[in-house]
Amino acid sequence: MNKKQKQITFLSKNRRIIQAVLGVAIYFGIGYFQISLWWVVGFGSAIGIIWGKVFCRWMCPVGIIMEIMMKMSPNETFQRMYQYHKIGCPIAWVSGWLNKFSFYKIQLDANSCKDCGLCDSACYMPSIDKQKFSLYKPGMTDPAENFSCSKCLECVSVCPNGSLTFKKKIPFFTAKE
Repeated sequence: MNKKQKQITFLSKNRRIIQAVLGVAIYFGIGYFQISLWWVVGFGSAIGIIWGKVFCRWMCPVGIIMEIMMKMSPNETFQRMYQYHKIGCPIAWVSGWLNKFSFYKIQLDANSCKDCGLCDSACYMPSIDKQKFSLYKPGMTDPAENFSCSKCLECVSVCPNGSLTFKKKIPFFTAKE
């Protein structure tokens, strides 16, 4: 495992702690310092240009509450509610749309992939619809390119041989290798 993979694994394993700290900081900034909600929307959208839809799973104060509630409920229907709270969130709309155009992408190296399926087991998108989403199966919708992918990086961190990476990729540009 290379240095970057170790960093992603560390971040992924500590994502909820990071989300709680950043979410409380944002909540505190809005409440105590009277930071306009428009600044938060602008910030969440701006980081969507760079990393995609990271705000929801890494910084959102409502997102951490929803994740805690989902963890407490074994009910799969209730767990799907995580998607529904985003319906009214302008940051989720903008950054979700920017997933296709962001500079950092979750990418699969199909040549080194062993088809173990650990990435699909870790990703919440295939759990929503196993017939539609897969990170490694050809012909299926790539969850990392989908509007709903929040870049939690669980899929990247569980890949045993580093076939999935989170790296810079210039939109609309495919380099010849």
